[in-house]
Amino acid sequence: MSSQIENAPKIKPSFFADAQRVLQQNVREYGMWIALFVIMAIFTITTKGTFISSRNIVNLVNQTGYIAVLAVGMTLVIVIRHIDLSVGFLGGFLGAVAAIAMVQWNLPVYLAIPLTLVLGLLAGMIIAFLVAQLGIPAFVATLAGWLIYRGAILVVTEGTGTIIIPDKVFNAIGNGFIPDIFSAESLFLPGVHKLTLILGVLAIILLIMGEISSRRKKQDYNFEVLPMELFIIKLVFISALIGGVTWLLAGYQGLSWTAVIVLIVVLIYDFIASKTVLGRHIYAVGGNPEAANLSGISVKKITYVVFGSMGMLSALAGILFASRLQSATTTAGSLWELDAIAAAFVGGVSPAGGIGKVVGSIIGALVMMSLTSGMNLMGLGISYQYIARGVVLAVAVIFDVATRNRA
Repeated sequence: MSSQIENAPKIKPSFFADAQRVLQQNVREYGMWIALFVIMAIFTITTKGTFISSRNIVNLVNQTGYIAVLAVGMTLVIVIRHIDLSVGFLGGFLGAVAAIAMVQWNLPVYLAIPLTLVLGLLAGMIIAFLVAQLGIPAFVATLAGWLIYRGAILVVTEGTGTIIIPDKVFNAIGNGFIPDIFSAESLFLPGVHKLTLILGVLAIILLIMGEISSRRKKQDYNFEVLPMELFIIKLVFISALIGGVTWLLAGYQGLSWTAVIVLIVVLIYDFIASKTVLGRHIYAVGGNPEAANLSGISVKKITYVVFGSMGMLSALAGILFASRLQSATTTAGSLWELDAIAAAFVGGVSPAGGIGKVVGSIIGALVMMSLTSGMNLMGLGISYQYIARGVVLAVAVIFDVATRNRA
């Protein structure tokens, strides 16, 4: 018994030392999660629980959708050391094009949406041509695009003004929810969206299995892994987070189609960025373009891929926004690019390039939209909202500079 007591204190320093080391090594990744948790906790307290209610969380997810999609593309643009200022009004313009295609050209929704996405891809490729082939700085090329698309929105809407979209399928993208497989009035958890709960449980199971498999593969190749205690804590924390969000979503109307689209985009782009040769080339170009070029990586091709992808995601963001409003307006796209850039930086992307994760951009988008939602619930004016968002962005960039200098 005495030997057990003597040995007990030796475990704690080892655990806390490991925790401190892991936190220092992953401070950029964990910092954004901490920021999101703190912001949500503050607004939950100040709004007396209204912020964390099921209805508000569902609305927050839907409101974040189009910015989250833009932030995913902007993350890769910043990773390769560029910027895209045209994405906001490009998305607004293409949302109007989708509306015109269905209302005036009488195209069915299953043709209007692919057409809009292809136009976005082409718009991104034009920007890539200016940057990669002509050597025009991305800031200047995309600023020109910003002006052009701002004028284009006014041109296509000047005759009718706001274009009302009557298509129910299209409008369901921004306002609809996945159907439930059980009746809402069933005896088991009445009023709760059962399919959303099932999907949440499956997501937790797949996450745990994937993390365990990844840990074993790293151990097979003698790569460094988290200590078992921290690994278990990580799985418990993430599982609890997914479970809590799932329960909140299920408590209102369940998982929205907007959330489904954002999740699909994140999964696809995270896989490309972290598991494919293309992803490794993108980060290599961002880390050192000259060295990447000397090693045989075509910097021009990567530029085309990233900006073309950004254009397509801008089109998707425009579709989500137009669908949510059920109309195309002359002001659509205003300040979207700044929200997307801010979300990417808050999510851990480095302005110096070469560093940043797709998942981080989603957290960054949630941070920025949580600030807006929380301050709206508190009744604070738009002026204070801009100040608060600016402060958060400045802190994120200062944090990035400080961590890079320390490294």
